[in-house]
Amino acid sequence: MITICFDFGNTRLKAAIFFDDKISETVYLQNDSVEAIQSLLDKYSPKKTILSSVIKHNEAIETILAQNTIFHKLSVATKINFTTPVGKPETIGTDRLALMAAAVYFYPQKNNLIIGLGSCITYNFITQRHEFLGGGISPGMNMRFKSMNDYTALLPLETENWNFPLIGYDTKTNLQSGVLNGMAAEIEGIIQRYKNKYDNFNVVLTGGNARYFATQIKTQIFADHNFLFKGLYALSELNNIGS
Repeated sequence: MITICFDFGNTRLKAAIFFDDKISETVYLQNDSVEAIQSLLDKYSPKKTILSSVIKHNEAIETILAQNTIFHKLSVATKINFTTPVGKPETIGTDRLALMAAAVYFYPQKNNLIIGLGSCITYNFITQRHEFLGGGISPGMNMRFKSMNDYTALLPLETENWNFPLIGYDTKTNLQSGVLNGMAAEIEGIIQRYKNKYDNFNVVLTGGNARYFATQIKTQIFADHNFLFKGLYALSELNNIGS
């Protein structure tokens, strides 16, 4: 059975094609037009679909998905496989809900810290009792580069270069070292603080640059850039009733 999981983030529109519970392909969408969605439906003929969106997307695509598949839109009304004992559960981002669902599905007996690398870095902690306690949010890589350009008169806008030196020797490499080393040190430090407080502890790093940052961290972690998609699939199975 084919399921398509859609993830509409702040910087990219993506879809993962699942054959049963395994990802066979990921697709980047140019836009959220009806034509783009219909093209995917025509190509793969999915039985089920699920949409996670943190942007104001084209609502007409929800109608297309509902007409052609067993469809679920991730929201605060979504049935989940964990509890959310936080002050205002309706404020939890749909992307974080998906990450927590994946943690429970794949590592059910662990205290899990799921770190998502995107426009922001999100730290998401869920206990071995499947209680999502919250976490933290800090600026992501591109946001850090852009803010130094936006809020200074002379610093240029730079981008990542994974061959950057530890000690920057010009403005470009100083910015790269500061951002990339700073992120690695932040992630390592946050992980250590959680480890000091919780045992039976597991860390998953996910997002576009997860594999790189995983190599910079001494703590044993799992790097899985498709972890959010896996959570969407788990939630699709839980909410999209029908065989």
